[in-house]
Amino acid sequence: MKRYHLTTFGCQMNEHDSERMKGMLESLGYAEASERAQADVILFNTCSIRETADSRFLSHLGEAKRLKREQPQRIVGVGGCWAQSVKEEVFERFPFVDVAFGPGQVPKLAEFLTSDSVTAQGYFEFEGFTGRLPARRARPFQGWLQISVGCNCSCSYCIVPSTRGREVSRPPAELVAEVAAMAAEGVREVTLLGQNVNSYGRDLTTKASAGQRPERTSFAELLGRLDAIEGIERIRYTSPHPKDMREDVIRAHAELPSVCEHIHLPLQSGSSRMLKAMRRTYDRGRYLDRVALIREHVPDASLTTDIIVGFPGETEEDFDETLEVVEEVGYDAAFTFIFSPRRGTSAADITDGVVPHPVKVERMERLLELVQRKARERAERFVGRTVEVLVEGASRTDPDRLRGRTRHNKVVNFTGLAAPGELAHVEVLAATSQTLSGEERLLARSGSLPAR
Repeated sequence: MKRYHLTTFGCQMNEHDSERMKGMLESLGYAEASERAQADVILFNTCSIRETADSRFLSHLGEAKRLKREQPQRIVGVGGCWAQSVKEEVFERFPFVDVAFGPGQVPKLAEFLTSDSVTAQGYFEFEGFTGRLPARRARPFQGWLQISVGCNCSCSYCIVPSTRGREVSRPPAELVAEVAAMAAEGVREVTLLGQNVNSYGRDLTTKASAGQRPERTSFAELLGRLDAIEGIERIRYTSPHPKDMREDVIRAHAELPSVCEHIHLPLQSGSSRMLKAMRRTYDRGRYLDRVALIREHVPDASLTTDIIVGFPGETEEDFDETLEVVEEVGYDAAFTFIFSPRRGTSAADITDGVVPHPVKVERMERLLELVQRKARERAERFVGRTVEVLVEGASRTDPDRLRGRTRHNKVVNFTGLAAPGELAHVEVLAATSQTLSGEERLLARSGSLPAR
């Protein structure tokens, strides 16, 4: 039996795509190898959102080159956003690579592996959904659902539109059927994926009766249809865009039992001037209005965000405005990034107002201190409460304890007897900015056969 080894970089969409790649390969008779040196096919699913992702990938690719030299019949394949972004030069720069493909061409990997081709092949068209391929899930009780691909936004710093194309939504009936099949297989928690999930369905129309306008299925309506599926206990999604965060979606968190009390609402900057330069199509006031609406309908919701530090032209006053928003909102967590120019984006061409690297680092340190302080304060509200935890396995820091996540997407390390995939009720005894800790209360545990 031939074996493959796949390394994944980047976002949750890449994790989903890798699960589909694994499922596709195993349907072809390949088995997963635990180490690259044991593999007949060495694969990378790449990311190009941040410069650090590029650097990490290239260091791994060097090992693949060495292994290919030792055993020339090995196949080295590079997929994902990085491959798409350098499609014109990938084989020239890395002649030992046998096959390269963009995120929209994952099925072509199977075509290549089953062909008699002895020449390098590249596949970079935008077509198809990896969500239609078989999956090999990391955990049998958690599943990804790709509801759309691509993005119609034109944020000046973002490479996604050029690597994943224009936004295309999958038909809602197809998504409902896929989640129903997941539930039948024991999946309890589903995470909906898209570059901008809450613009889902705007490119779709259904046939209407004579004299009626075609109807679209909105993101909120899709949430309602998925919530009705027996056996699905939790629904999450990532990532939304503040410009499209409508009241019907926010109300879904309050009204639909399976939709979790967690919203990831990317900020990027608290300065309206910087948001305009980033082409984010909302300003500080609009963003804070969305936060207020969330707090009104889902007062206990966990709010997380993304923030970029050091975008070209960012002054100390602009950065202070970001700190003010972080202080006012009080995020439960934040993903923070130092700006790095990405090839093919308009921000990469900006030469005026470039922020010196030491200034970026100093601002990042101040931001992290504030984010962690507010996150710690927010986490304290759970101490003394009993929370529902979907058990994922052993704690990463203590194998004698268990680890899981709450509906608020907080990691909990706890003592107890629950098995992975069970819903345990845990009394929270302590909190940090990152995690909660506690003890399981055995009288209220939900087993592997969920009931609504």
